[in-house]
Amino acid sequence: MRRSKAERQSLLREKIEVSPFVTDEQLAKDFQVSIQTIRLDRMELSIPELRERIKHVATKQWNETVKALPVEEVIGDIIDLELDQRAISMLDITSEFVFSRNKIARGHHLFAQANSLAVAVINDELALTAKSNLRFKRQVKEGERVVAKAVVKGKDNRGHTIVEVNSFVNNEPVFTGEFFMFHSSESKGE
Repeated sequence: MRRSKAERQSLLREKIEVSPFVTDEQLAKDFQVSIQTIRLDRMELSIPELRERIKHVATKQWNETVKALPVEEVIGDIIDLELDQRAISMLDITSEFVFSRNKIARGHHLFAQANSLAVAVINDELALTAKSNLRFKRQVKEGERVVAKAVVKGKDNRGHTIVEVNSFVNNEPVFTGEFFMFHSSESKGE
């Protein structure tokens, strides 16, 4: 049984309020309508697209939390953060991130996403990368979404905080990095 437009839009608004990271594709499946119908409904309801919803939630939620750099300087959108513990960000690979000839993402964008996430997870006003060990596991192509997950592993013998970052496309590993982070509390003896 098809819902009326008003009923569908009301339920759509509720669903997005409860789950702001739901995609138009998933909403189309849930409501058994086309993606275009969902997009039109969102436009009529003045509900922004997923990317803008994520930015809004992330900026509002993490602006006061991230200490080492402004949240808008993190490459990708932070979707989870627990300082000195873990963090997650996602980056949609668009044409600006790829080589025009083969549509493969430039490696420095994957590094930048991981490195900025390693900085963001540090609970300090100043955090810098002292050293990193990196490995690219597969090429990332235009249109793919990279989810980076950072985990604080502890300290090395020099007092640097070790942050491991693994990046995935559809749960397939594409990048891994170990970042040795200097931060100002190291020099204060903490």
